[in-house]
Amino acid sequence: MFRRRTGKNKVPPSDKISGDTKHEEERLRAEFEDAKVKQLIIKPRSKRRNGFIFMLGGIFGIFIALFFANQHEVISLDLFMDLNLDSWIESIPQGIVSEVKEFSQRERDTVSYDSFAVGLHLRSQGVEAKHPIVMIPGVISTGLESWGTGENSRQYFRRRLWGSWSMMRALVMDKAEWKNHVMLDRDTGLDPPGIKLRAAQGFDATDFFITGYWIWNKILENLATIGYDPTNAFTAAYDWRLSYLNLEVRDRYFTRLKSYIETAVETQGEKITLASHSMGSQVVLFFFKWVESEAHGKGGKDWVNKHIASWVNISGCMLGAVKGLTAVLSGEMRDTAQLNAFAVYGLEKFLSKEERAEIFRAMPGISSMLPKGGEAVWGNSTWAPDDQPGQPLTFGNVLYFQNTNSSLTQRNLTTSDSLQYLLDHSEEWYRNQVLNSYSHGVAHTKREVEANEKDPRTWLNPLEARLPLAPDMKIYCFYGVGKATERSYFYQEEPDPLVNLTISMDTTITNNEGVDHGVLMGEGDGTVNLLSTGYMCAKGWRMKRYNPAGTKIKVFEMPHEPDRFSPRGGPNTGDHVDILGRASLNDLLLRVAGGKGDLIEETFFSKIREYADRVQIFDEE
Repeated sequence: MFRRRTGKNKVPPSDKISGDTKHEEERLRAEFEDAKVKQLIIKPRSKRRNGFIFMLGGIFGIFIALFFANQHEVISLDLFMDLNLDSWIESIPQGIVSEVKEFSQRERDTVSYDSFAVGLHLRSQGVEAKHPIVMIPGVISTGLESWGTGENSRQYFRRRLWGSWSMMRALVMDKAEWKNHVMLDRDTGLDPPGIKLRAAQGFDATDFFITGYWIWNKILENLATIGYDPTNAFTAAYDWRLSYLNLEVRDRYFTRLKSYIETAVETQGEKITLASHSMGSQVVLFFFKWVESEAHGKGGKDWVNKHIASWVNISGCMLGAVKGLTAVLSGEMRDTAQLNAFAVYGLEKFLSKEERAEIFRAMPGISSMLPKGGEAVWGNSTWAPDDQPGQPLTFGNVLYFQNTNSSLTQRNLTTSDSLQYLLDHSEEWYRNQVLNSYSHGVAHTKREVEANEKDPRTWLNPLEARLPLAPDMKIYCFYGVGKATERSYFYQEEPDPLVNLTISMDTTITNNEGVDHGVLMGEGDGTVNLLSTGYMCAKGWRMKRYNPAGTKIKVFEMPHEPDRFSPRGGPNTGDHVDILGRASLNDLLLRVAGGKGDLIEETFFSKIREYADRVQIFDEE
C-alpha cells in the first residue's frame, strides 16, 4: 500500500499504491482533516525570533527608503551596487550575526527536505530509468534571455530579463527599458523591432526561477538517482509570452520538439514520457493536434501512439483560470488585492495596475489561460457546479458590481459575459490577438469536434478538440486540492480618471459572505481552480467525442498539507507550483517514467466528480 509522506514521518512508499476504496478513502480523508486542524495550532514566537524579525523589518525599511529616495533622485542606487557586504557584517554585533546564521541554517534544512530521497528509495526497489522523459514547464517558469545587439540591448546581452536577479535589477534601475524588452509587438505578437528575447535552454532554464527558489530542481534530483541524465531527459523550454502558433512561427518550437522525441525513441528504443506543468499541459495538448495535422506537423494520426507512452499532467490548467481573466482585465488578482495599504501604495508607485495589465496583454501566451467552457462549466448568474449548499453568492458570477449606477457596471457578469466585456473594452490589437489565437467554447457533438481538427484556435481547448488517436498512451493527472483559490471578484468603475482602465477591483468589500478584499474564494490549488485541473480528467476525457480512442486516464489528487515551518509548504504541499517538490508527486512521476505507472490507482479527495456531474456538458451516447 502506498503511504503518503509527512514532514515528521517519512515512510517510503511501497510498490502498491492505495486505491479508491471506500475504507481507504475515509481513512485518508480523516488524516487530511486532522492535518488541517493541526495546522491551526501555532506556537508562540520566542523573544529571540521576535528580535530577529524586528531587525529584518528594520533592514527592509532601509531598503524601501533607499528605493523611494532613488525614485526621487535623492540617492542613486548605483552607489550601492559595489558595496562590500563583508564590511557591513563586521560592524554588526556578533550575537545578531550568529542568530542570523542559525536562522538561515534552520531554513536551509527545512527547504532541503528529501533531496534525492524519493529517487534513492525507488532505486532500492528496482525502479530505474526506462522511458526517455521530456518536461514541458508552465507559464513564467522558463527564464528569458536577451540576444539583441541593438544599442539599448547590449547591456543585457545573454542576461536573463525574466527569471534571475538581473531581471530584478533591470526592473528597479531601468523599468521602461525592461518593459520594452519583455513586451511583444502589439500587432504581430512577435519580437518588437531591435529587441530579441529567447527562452533559456537546458535544465538550467527551469530548475530555479531565481537563486534559491526552485521549480523543477527537486524532480531533476530524483530523476537523476534512477538513471536519468541529459542523454535520456530533456527540458523543452519555450517562450511562454508567445501565442502557440507563434511558438512555431518564430522559434520552430513544435518542429524541434517533434524531432527530439523521434530521435529519443529511435536511440533509446522506448517511447517517451511527457511531463507537463500548468500552462505546459495546454502546450502538450496543442502539440498533439499540431503533430497530427497534415497542414502542420504532418506526423499522421498514429504519431502520438507510436512515440508517447504516457503523459503526466501536473496541475494542468486545462480549462484556464479565473485569475487569468482579471490579470489582463485590470492587472489585478488576489495577490494584489489583499496587500496592506502601504504595500499597495508601493506597488502602484513602482508598477501600477495599468502597467501590469498592459504588460500581460502584450504577452499573448498569458491569454491562453482565460477560462474555457463558458457558463456550461463555470456557471450562470444564479448557479455554478461548485457552489456549496447555502452559499450566499454564487460562483457563476465571476465579476460582481456593488454599484450598478454606472453604464460600465450595470449588472454582474458570468464567465462568458466577462470575456466579452474584456474584448469590448480592450484595444483592437489585443482583441485581434485573442480572437485569432484562441477559442473558449464547447463542442457539444462529435461533428463539431471533428470540424475543429482544422482550426488551430481550438487545439488547446479540450472541450473543442479531441485527444489524439492513441489507445496505448496513458494519461496521469496529478494535482493539488484543498487550498483556497480565487473564484469570483467584486469590481467597480475605476475611480481614478488618470488611469486608463474602465473598471478595477473593489478591495474595500470584506464581509461574512466569504468576500475578503473583493475576492471570493473557492476550491483549487491556490492558483488554478479545481474545475480546471480536475474536470477533464475526472469526466470530460471519459466522453467518447473527446477521447475517441479510449486513452486510459488516471487521477491522483494530493491534499494540501503544508509544513508551517517551511516557506514552500514542505513535502506534502498541494500548492500549484510547490507541488513540484512534493514527495509523493516525485514518487509517482518516477514510477511512470520507470514503467511502473500501472500500479497507480485513482485517488480522490475533493468533490470533483460531484461537480463534474453538474457541469452542463453531456455525452452523446
